[in-house]
Amino acid sequence: MGCNEERAVAELAGIIAFEYGMTAAEAKKIRTAASLHDIGKQQISPEILHKKGSLTASEFEVMKTHTTLGAAMLEGIQGEIGAIARLTALYHHEWYSGGGYWGKRAGELPLCVQITAISDVFTALVCERSYKKALPPGEALSYIQSQSGSQFNPALVDIFLPLMRNDSRIPALFGR
Repeated sequence: MGCNEERAVAELAGIIAFEYGMTAAEAKKIRTAASLHDIGKQQISPEILHKKGSLTASEFEVMKTHTTLGAAMLEGIQGEIGAIARLTALYHHEWYSGGGYWGKRAGELPLCVQITAISDVFTALVCERSYKKALPPGEALSYIQSQSGSQFNPALVDIFLPLMRNDSRIPALFGR
């Protein structure tokens, strides 16, 4: 069975947000924003988006633009959900320690972005893509744990790991 990555990222982000202590309404906003995090990929050429094998440096620069393209596509959404969706689309590839596409650090990244980032990476790891096989969930969890404090917010990792091991809703998100 394949993964519906957009749905998995969104649902997982909502679950993490709620487990973090957000209200159901706040978690729903994060789930909605996370569902739109990769909308900018609609404007990336299929040759790059579905390339088998590694991207060249110039192809990777094009791929990175999906974040700015996505944020621009979401400009018409007003209010808090629009703001959250734009931030999530723009910064979901940022690292807690300041790495990532644009070099933003944890203090500059809203929690919605940090939650979506961990959801997105886990989903990318366990779902097959044109350029890679899916990792077993245990290996993906080990990767997430190894990146606590650098790529991911340690407080979110501390919530995420037991959630992934114990929540019965999770396997269905990944076709398992």
